[in-house]
Amino acid sequence: MSPEFFAALAVILAAMVFDYTNGFHDAANAIATSVSTRALTPRVALGVAAVGNLVGAFLGQGVAETVGKGLVSLPPGVNSLGIVFAGVLGAIGWNLTTWYFGLPSSSSHALFGGLVGATLFASGGTIHWTTILEKVIIPMVLSPMVGIVMGFLVMLGVLWAFRHGQPGRLNRGFRVAQSCSAAAMAVGHGMQDAAKTMGIIVLALYTGGFQDSRTHIPWWVFFTSATVLALGTYSGGWRIIRTLGRRVIDLGPPEGFAAETVASSVLYFNALVLHAPISTTHTITSAIMGVGSTKRLSSVRWGVAGNIVAAWILTFPAAAAFASAVYFLLRPVFS
Repeated sequence: MSPEFFAALAVILAAMVFDYTNGFHDAANAIATSVSTRALTPRVALGVAAVGNLVGAFLGQGVAETVGKGLVSLPPGVNSLGIVFAGVLGAIGWNLTTWYFGLPSSSSHALFGGLVGATLFASGGTIHWTTILEKVIIPMVLSPMVGIVMGFLVMLGVLWAFRHGQPGRLNRGFRVAQSCSAAAMAVGHGMQDAAKTMGIIVLALYTGGFQDSRTHIPWWVFFTSATVLALGTYSGGWRIIRTLGRRVIDLGPPEGFAAETVASSVLYFNALVLHAPISTTHTITSAIMGVGSTKRLSSVRWGVAGNIVAAWILTFPAAAAFASAVYFLLRPVFS
């Protein structure tokens, strides 16, 4: 078997590891609010998230194409496969670092930073900065802003619409509604995050010379990426779930429903209309902040929120630095 085969296999296996860490790292995005409000038990919530991720993976082809062909261009060959391999390992390294500290950082931006960092110092690769600006940087800035504003407005609408309701009855109703909003959030997460892994695998297949198209996604890539993400999701990421569900604000069922509804809407719009690979983490966290601000600004624990934002800012350059170091270590193997 050719060196390209083994190199492509290494990239695909690394992508599966990233997909799994993405699942347990970002499981909190879909279920933290439902668990913290007791709308769903933890294991039921994880099951809903896993199934939703599985379904969403088959709807994220546009995002996969953006990742596979839009961010970097690499010439066919073993060296280019080494670049992709280093990029994925850089993303995994940052995912595990932030998971250890319980910080809900973006797996998406870790992956993008890893790809850019590995390509930056490699010969033959081209970084499409315009696409990164339009599809990564601008959405990275705008999606949290939209999440905060929409979370605030939607929660105000909920408070006004049910201002005469009985609190106990309303909480029971919103717990039921959260089952739907959590499922919608899980599908949105699958549309975004499974698609990114699929894009990496397609990039590896194209770079290794195993297919001629940078946009065609084989069916086995759909099934494998979706299944591994679902398994990772079901394993749970309890450190991050505690941060999102309990430490940013004290969530009740109406707040949880509003935050999940806003976040899933933003995810769907970006995946289906713009084909932009945005961060599920940024979107749901900012929606939670916006929802919490309707009580009073002090109800949001801004110290915790500040740590989360700091992790957001560090993710792209930190993953890039991880990937660059890995590439320099592994370059003799892939040259």
